[in-house]
Amino acid sequence: MPSATKIDFEPVIGLEVHVQLKTASKMFCGCAVRFGEPANSLTCPVCLGLPGALPMVNKQAIEYGIRIGLALNCQIAHRVKFDRKNYFYPDLPKGFQISQYDEPLCFDGELQLPVSDSGQPKICRITRAHLEEDAGKSIHMGASTLVDLNRAGTPLVEIVGGPDLRSPEEAYIYLTTLKRNLSYLGVSDLSMEKGSLRCDANVSIRPRGQAKFGTRSEIKNLNSFRAVRSALEFEIKRHTEVLQSGGSLTQQTRLWDEDKLETRPLRSKEEATDYRFFPEPDLGFFDVPRQWVETVRASLPELPEKRLLRFLGDFKLGRADAEYLVGDRALADFFEACIGLLDNPRKIAPWVVTELGRELNDRNAALPDLRLTPEALVELVQLLDAGKLNNITAKEVFRDMASSGEPAAVVARRLNKLIEQDHGEVDRAIADVLAEFKDAAVADLRAGKQAALGFLVGQAMRKLRGKANPKELGPKIEAAVKQP
Repeated sequence: MPSATKIDFEPVIGLEVHVQLKTASKMFCGCAVRFGEPANSLTCPVCLGLPGALPMVNKQAIEYGIRIGLALNCQIAHRVKFDRKNYFYPDLPKGFQISQYDEPLCFDGELQLPVSDSGQPKICRITRAHLEEDAGKSIHMGASTLVDLNRAGTPLVEIVGGPDLRSPEEAYIYLTTLKRNLSYLGVSDLSMEKGSLRCDANVSIRPRGQAKFGTRSEIKNLNSFRAVRSALEFEIKRHTEVLQSGGSLTQQTRLWDEDKLETRPLRSKEEATDYRFFPEPDLGFFDVPRQWVETVRASLPELPEKRLLRFLGDFKLGRADAEYLVGDRALADFFEACIGLLDNPRKIAPWVVTELGRELNDRNAALPDLRLTPEALVELVQLLDAGKLNNITAKEVFRDMASSGEPAAVVARRLNKLIEQDHGEVDRAIADVLAEFKDAAVADLRAGKQAALGFLVGQAMRKLRGKANPKELGPKIEAAVKQP
């Protein structure tokens, strides 16, 4: 009996990204927004949901929401309306969440990805980006669950992407591109470890070419972009196996188990009607003046994709270096500050990408943690160009500068690395090396074996304790060897 024909399925993926805003106070009250404080120490009657407590809107949160919407090419609503999203959970003290439903702050946007099967940028729709308040945090300890409400009421923007992603890898690239764009806006610290950036993934599969969507799962508890990719791979495989075997799927919310690398069911997937949305009665409508929107638009920085094109075109950097620099706004700003002092991008780039990048990785630090300034790095490059340092000693000086914050020349002198050549000392070092290796490397060099020259240069550098330019030593050694 012939085996059943296997259906060629394609995934349909949409992501919901929650961005915790870096405001001083919460969305609807004056409680501070801080991470790591004692449990339930940043609360008040409003965020605790006590009877009679009335919310007030955080204007800064609305402005940050507009900032995000503009960066995602969204339309900005002319008025702000809030709604109650009703559900019960231990860390939701009001029994509802103040969110937005039918009138989001931002809508109809797009995010451009630098990938597609055709080699052209892929455009992913942003359905909406709306404001809401965060819930508290449940802490599970054995059979007990504790609740910390410090996070309750923290402002969030939820960015809802359209069902436009077709693979876990595209979802990963979407998230990294989105995070890179958001990092330029200064609205959030975007830390998944602290919970200020969270993602839920919706996925279904359908026969390739079919327009109708399949039954979807929503995956929660995703604490890294790598986890999003792995969870989607698992869930696509699970959906495919169920349908290929003739089974059926039910719409579910599922949790990702990082230890077992699998999803497991949590509950049936809710629809909007399950939340019984209705307008928040304690908050009226708020106008969003167009002048305010345009003021926010004018304050936006140059976003990463545009900056990348400029680094590739104007500075003639390689793509890998340009993408590395653009990936961190502080690093790209530092690089451009260096270029403003020394107009030689291709000479500066290796120091920022390789040496500074290594220093940041080795220290597990961010750029502000180092004491290095653009002026100090440019001075170092100029000392190297002037032959006052060589490549090895310049790197030693660089590492010290990153900690001390001192100018390059000061560090070089303190470390006794500055090349202020005593030609007599150089000539004596060369003479000593040629005498020491006259029957070996010197004889090889006279016989035409150029590899011996590198050895002799290295020996001379050792005797001079690195305080010489190897490019100058080579010709001197060759000239001395040729003498009768």
